[in-house]
Amino acid sequence: MTGPLIDIAFRGRLGGFDLDAAFAVPARGVTALFGPSGCGKTSVLRCIAGLQRLAGHCRVAGESWQDDTAFLPPHRRAVGYVFQEASLFAHLSVRRNLLYASRGRPPAAADGGIGFDEVVALLGLAPLLTRATARLSGGERQRVAIGRALLSQPRLLLMDEPLAALDRAAREEILPFLERLHGSLSLPVLYVSHDMAEVERLADMLVLMSAGRVTASGPLARLQTDPSLPLALQRDAAVSLEAEVTGHDPAYGLARLEVPGGRFLVPVDAPPATGRRLRLRIGAGDVSLTLEPARGTTILNVLPARIDAVAQAGPHQMLAVLALGVDGAGARLLARVTRRSWDSLGLAEGMAVHAQVKSAVLAPRAGSETDAGAGAIAGAVPLR
Repeated sequence: MTGPLIDIAFRGRLGGFDLDAAFAVPARGVTALFGPSGCGKTSVLRCIAGLQRLAGHCRVAGESWQDDTAFLPPHRRAVGYVFQEASLFAHLSVRRNLLYASRGRPPAAADGGIGFDEVVALLGLAPLLTRATARLSGGERQRVAIGRALLSQPRLLLMDEPLAALDRAAREEILPFLERLHGSLSLPVLYVSHDMAEVERLADMLVLMSAGRVTASGPLARLQTDPSLPLALQRDAAVSLEAEVTGHDPAYGLARLEVPGGRFLVPVDAPPATGRRLRLRIGAGDVSLTLEPARGTTILNVLPARIDAVAQAGPHQMLAVLALGVDGAGARLLARVTRRSWDSLGLAEGMAVHAQVKSAVLAPRAGSETDAGAGAIAGAVPLR
């Protein structure tokens, strides 16, 4: 791992709970802390913010906030903190809530930080600026809370299950704004969640936690395809691939997306720009295996691959980790197949196969511009 890091290690007892968590991740992009409720995710964030003190260290992009000899108090840590509940000042308008940290003076991007106008545009807050906070929906309130955290000019943004208190409609409203932040700001984010759908949509890196311990950390796709971890063995297991748009067939409304070792054709309502980066989510249950390329099929995407690893996924199912490409050097997919199919085809680790991808989900990714095609390609997309 190269470049600036977020390097943390905390150990100690919090009430009746023991925390012993350590990880190092890049100081860029979104790192998700994922695990069941009560596993210590929020405690880690509170220790990073200095709100709780345990033994250990906390270093952010080369700056030490805590070690064996020093402990910076919370007000000296350049942290923006977004909680589950948007704790806004009821007596202040949206504009004055946003400007609270800067004492009412709008910060300008030219000052080297995140500018007021930039935050308002990124979060779609312009129509809300004069409103009282009591007149906001849950999703609007959380967007204001995120904007206020950003305008505190943090070096690190901590988000503690910011969508957990919202209903499904409000979550779907705010997720595109979070994706837009990811693509537009270089600010590193630590994002706590117990919802894998959020993680798959937003995160670059993943830290898995259980019972106060870090069980694994690394790039999202690598942990998703590790059969020794619980993610790959779940019934709704999936892989998140970074794809690049390399072309469009207007006659059939198909976009061409490239990943290492393979190419996908995906139906779209409007053509995304060539070169745009997208996230392609492929579920293990949406991939079937053949020994030879199928003929006379409606499935558009049949990719050569090799079986890279195998695991039992229940009493009558097998999980195959597939490495795309004839040489098996490309991106990894998961395929869940019945034990009967596995045995009848004589499948085994190292075999050359063809992966038939039946459906996928697409969402905008970091570095992608917002254009007319963004909404048209998001959501469940059959690849047949």
